[in-house]
Amino acid sequence: MNNIRITKQFTFETGHALYGYDGKCKNVHGHSYKLFVTVTGQPISDSSNVKFGMVIDFGDLKKIVKEEIVDIFDHATVFNQNTPHIELAKELKDRGHHVILVDYQPTSEMMAIDFAKKIKDRLPENIKLHAIKLQETDSSFAEWFASDNQ
Repeated sequence: MNNIRITKQFTFETGHALYGYDGKCKNVHGHSYKLFVTVTGQPISDSSNVKFGMVIDFGDLKKIVKEEIVDIFDHATVFNQNTPHIELAKELKDRGHHVILVDYQPTSEMMAIDFAKKIKDRLPENIKLHAIKLQETDSSFAEWFASDNQ
């Protein structure tokens, strides 16, 4: 049987700030992120299975990514919990804003690593995460590949 890669794209809006950075991104700002999730597996060969011919139902992949990432990060502001931004985060939370505190610098690179772990933990045993592409702007993105992380 052949392995096939399938990809689903997601979009969400997230704000962040990079504490200690020496450029404009030290300021709170936001991005319209595009997230591409690619998984690998063999198409279901059992013709009696309602998902016959699919590696994974796109709807099932969508459910995983929405629950783990999109529904959490969309219209949130992300800060590294180990920086003085914690005070700003508290103030925003007290004013009813959706704030996420992470244990890493919220760059596209580190978010891609975080997202890969969350998705991998939810995939069925026969489906493997192949790649994550997190696009921050039209010309800038971070990629995570399983082959680079074995």
